[in-house]
Amino acid sequence: MAVFTNSESPIVVVLSESMEPAFQRGDLLFLTLGSDPIRAGDICVFKIKNKDIPIVHRVLEVHDNIQTGEQFLLTKGDNNGLNDRGSVYNPQQMWVSNKDVVGRVKGFLPYIGMVTIILTDYPSLKVVLLAAMGLIVFMTKEE
Repeated sequence: MAVFTNSESPIVVVLSESMEPAFQRGDLLFLTLGSDPIRAGDICVFKIKNKDIPIVHRVLEVHDNIQTGEQFLLTKGDNNGLNDRGSVYNPQQMWVSNKDVVGRVKGFLPYIGMVTIILTDYPSLKVVLLAAMGLIVFMTKEE
């Protein structure tokens, strides 16, 4: 799927409420990363240096470096009062580079990702589910 979408991570789960009402916590997002430039209004998933979890936010401003082709983006969660400077970005960071963008949102399935969130929030539930599946397999063995 990564080959068709040109994105290293073509599917992500929304983990917070920062993009409500556009996306809810638990929505499954489908990403692409084409060669066309990013524009203000695009919803992008990007990485911040030294942070593990990618961010899903809308692009507010774009500054193009015509010589290098690099773009510098200012982003904000729809449900947040302020842009991402000082809250999401690293200290002293003013922009996100288009090189940090994992993909642009092209579609979504509501709440499908809640399974991932629940299993992450309650790791013991994974053990219970795996044990139950193992028991079912053991009990339904063909004769």
